[in-house]
Amino acid sequence: MNTMAYKGYSARIEYDDEDGIFFGKIAGIADGVGFHADNVADLRAAFHEAVEDYLETCAKVGKPPQKPYSGRVMFRVDPEVHRKAALAAELSGKSLNQWAEEVLARAAIRQPEGG
Repeated sequence: MNTMAYKGYSARIEYDDEDGIFFGKIAGIADGVGFHADNVADLRAAFHEAVEDYLETCAKVGKPPQKPYSGRVMFRVDPEVHRKAALAAELSGKSLNQWAEEVLARAAIRQPEGG
């Protein structure tokens, strides 16, 4: 996966062969902020400019910029998965939150963050 990161924001990069351009969109926020360029150096600059423009626009309109993630995760799982995870956490001497964070971190390490 091709990604970039800047000031805590990340973007997935794709290539459009028909137009001969690289393009991306800031990930993890509801606001649609995209950028493009025809080479990698210009794409990096366009991404940085898109983040800066987004932050400046939010400041001008008095809206706090969305942060990609708060660190708070809530999701539902099958009760049997919940039971097994809680047991694994207890047996490892950790809270379910600590255990789940470690498991998610190990899984996420396999995915590049960008940069």
